[in-house]
Amino acid sequence: MNLYVKFLVILLLCSLTLAQEVLKAVETEEQTETQSVCHPQVCDVMRELAAMREEVGALKIRLTDNEKLIEELKSKERREVAFSAAADGDGHIGPFNTDTTLIYGKVMMNTGSAYNQYTGVFAAPVTGVYYFTFFYHAAGTNPTTLSLYKNNQLVAMTHDHSTSHDGADNGGNAALLQLQQGDQVYVRLGANTHIWAQSHVTTFSGFLLSQG
Repeated sequence: MNLYVKFLVILLLCSLTLAQEVLKAVETEEQTETQSVCHPQVCDVMRELAAMREEVGALKIRLTDNEKLIEELKSKERREVAFSAAADGDGHIGPFNTDTTLIYGKVMMNTGSAYNQYTGVFAAPVTGVYYFTFFYHAAGTNPTTLSLYKNNQLVAMTHDHSTSHDGADNGGNAALLQLQQGDQVYVRLGANTHIWAQSHVTTFSGFLLSQG
């Protein structure tokens, strides 16, 4: 190999070495620039913010789950409604010239406070299916008519005519009613009839069977 060829080979090797050094220097500079983009304190703040975002997101999920749980508990909540009352007096009530709402003044139970002992009217506090009963005792010498009403609608009644040989009469009836909140239920004593009010023998009762 002559001197000229040797010189070309050495020049080529030097060029390759120089090119490799340049590439390494460029890569090192890029890494340095990438690292220098984020100042250590800035990077810490950014990491803390990212962690806070994750915590806030998790908190939102928990809040949503709790709200759903509260709604489920509310939907499962059920009102307790029940009452029982007796006609109050020292003897008979009636007869009156017109139909009269019967007031059961002796309240034995009034869970939910839906029955008004001063008006004799039950007002449904929630929508649902209710069960009502009404019973009476009366002297047989006069007729008796009791009628259960929902608002102004007749629902059920019980009746007995007067007799000269029957000393006393007893009767009653019951009904299941679908009521909307605020619907009123009451018992009316028929015109020219009577009931006996002493000793809790004439009663009006009801309770919420199922809500909704």
